[in-house]
Amino acid sequence: MILAFDTFYYESKAKTVCVSFNKITDETSIAITDEIIDGVSEYVPGEFYKREMPCILSLLKQFDLEEITLIIVDGYAILNNEGKLGLGGYLYEALEKKIPVIGVAKSQFNTENKYARELFRGESKKPLYVSAIGLDLNDAYNAIKDMHGNFRMPTLLKVLDTKTRENLV
Repeated sequence: MILAFDTFYYESKAKTVCVSFNKITDETSIAITDEIIDGVSEYVPGEFYKREMPCILSLLKQFDLEEITLIIVDGYAILNNEGKLGLGGYLYEALEKKIPVIGVAKSQFNTENKYARELFRGESKKPLYVSAIGLDLNDAYNAIKDMHGNFRMPTLLKVLDTKTRENLV
């Protein structure tokens, strides 16, 4: 099973959503799971993972980790040429390096990053930035490229993005 995570912050809360699916090319999900956490810490520049990790780890408790073959996060796995870990990298370490993580970012964090590749999907002139840890970068790039959908954002990642903003109280 593949899991994709995204979190949306509002007031002092965070809504984390997980879309689960079987194959990277799937058009539809198995399930969509979400959780709202109150009292989320403030964003600290350069330490985004400290804000989002507790949200993802909490929602992950609803899954059998033995069944998960890959995780996709909204953000980076590795941030720069020096190998500084991003959200995906810290998640990989928190999971004892047992589940590979692909980071898919919508904006560029660093102009020089040998651990990330620009991916132009569909007719978009704006790339996604793909990084990975626990698997080869080219394999991660091809996985995101092969995801269902004709637009910049793969279908299931677009669903994920939309679901994080729905029904906020």
